[in-house]
Amino acid sequence: MNTASTSNSAAYAANLDEQRWQAVLRRDPAADGRFIYGVLTTGVYCRPSCPSRQARRDNMRFFSDAQQAAQAGFRPCKRCRPQDASSAERQQRLIASLCQKIEQAEQFPTLQQLAEFAQLSPYHLHRVFKQTLGITPKAYANAVRQRRLQHQLATANSVTEACYAAGFDSSSGLYSHAPALLGMAPGTYRAGGASLRINYATAPCSLGVVLVALSSKGVCAILLGNDAKQLATDLRQRFPAAECIAQNTALSVSLSAVIQLVERPELTFTLPLDIGGTAFQQRVWQALQRIPPGQTRSYSEIAAEIGSPRAVRAVASACAANPLALAIPCHRVVRRDGSLSGYRWGLMRKQALLDREAGHTGKL
Repeated sequence: MNTASTSNSAAYAANLDEQRWQAVLRRDPAADGRFIYGVLTTGVYCRPSCPSRQARRDNMRFFSDAQQAAQAGFRPCKRCRPQDASSAERQQRLIASLCQKIEQAEQFPTLQQLAEFAQLSPYHLHRVFKQTLGITPKAYANAVRQRRLQHQLATANSVTEACYAAGFDSSSGLYSHAPALLGMAPGTYRAGGASLRINYATAPCSLGVVLVALSSKGVCAILLGNDAKQLATDLRQRFPAAECIAQNTALSVSLSAVIQLVERPELTFTLPLDIGGTAFQQRVWQALQRIPPGQTRSYSEIAAEIGSPRAVRAVASACAANPLALAIPCHRVVRRDGSLSGYRWGLMRKQALLDREAGHTGKL
């Protein structure tokens, strides 16, 4: 690892420890399951929300989990029992099981049926589900339905066959839901986006060249690269049967907004987005959008946040599939040790964006 990477890793580790210390000061239950702290003077390790008397900062050591703390010679606190699953972890497991139940069902369960399965009231289940994933059970079911429908339209012999295979009771139900699920009619989607019009524009920026593309629903792609023609080719590969038209003048406002985001990635992107992706990808991308500017998360932290702690590789794949650079800030995801991992548009651009958010120059 070169000097710059070592420095970046050290800065990330220091920032992460400070965030953890602040969580301990707050006794934040939301941090339970994300890390463990050990106290040198007592030899005990605790969860962040432990109600015991707080130790001094310089007597604390932070660990990713209870196993790591135990390996370092610390023993579990008898008061907060950090070796056991926290309420937050139990909640995540419950939501993960509900997600699995939704995904495996031929007919999507109602909120009442999910509540009975979870042994919770419908109101409490709805609140906990949204609190954990950021979307409601109905929105999650719709995302699963969207993924099923996309797959069936691509593989079935007809739209009618795809309709019933995706779980619709009738073709009328399919056509009424299609605009919201697909952004277009089923036949149009089945044809690979035929008759779908996508306008795009390219322009130079401090990170090379940027392309912004808009469908009728909003910005559907933001791509970074070194060559405008190659970016246009990439766009057409994403929408192989759509009509992709260069419209630099007509999209000047959108292009300016994206270029401004390149220069100042800490800004909020205000243009409407046309976000596709599978149900899992949408969960990951929503988690990415919740990362504050100037901060980073590891792939394992994102996996834990969406209730799928073992899906670290799938989270990395979802980040790599993100078509909306900057608007969905996948550049804020790093390895567990703070070092940079892969970035679809190049590690130098990723580092530059992180530097800019940290208040540095961040030039290529």
